[in-house]
Amino acid sequence: QVQLGESGGGLVQAGDSLRLSCTASGRTFSTYAMGWFRQAPGKEREFVAAIGQRGSGTVYADSLKGRFTISRDNAKNTGYLQMNSLKPEDTALYYCAAGRIATMTQAYDYWGQGTQVTVSS
Repeated sequence: QVQLGESGGGLVQAGDSLRLSCTASGRTFSTYAMGWFRQAPGKEREFVAAIGQRGSGTVYADSLKGRFTISRDNAKNTGYLQMNSLKPEDTALYYCAAGRIATMTQAYDYWGQGTQVTVSS
């Protein structure tokens, strides 16, 4: 079992940066790939980025490459999502998840409650 908790969201202006954190409980965090997803009001949950168990492999949504960076520190049981040059369309509830490295929600077994990111223009 892995329990996940996101933090670091907030209200920012367009062009600003934020770093989200995902802290995991339990000793098995390093055995799972980690992913970030987001969901805007009225829209489906969409893939943002994923990283392999040891952090050696990463996958990004094409539209976010170059602005977002995923990383993890297994010694701290924590994953991160660095978001730069934020745009109003990045406004969403951001979730972290643990499971198999993939772009589909079905590949992930554990989910956090989400952290809100709001970008004003």
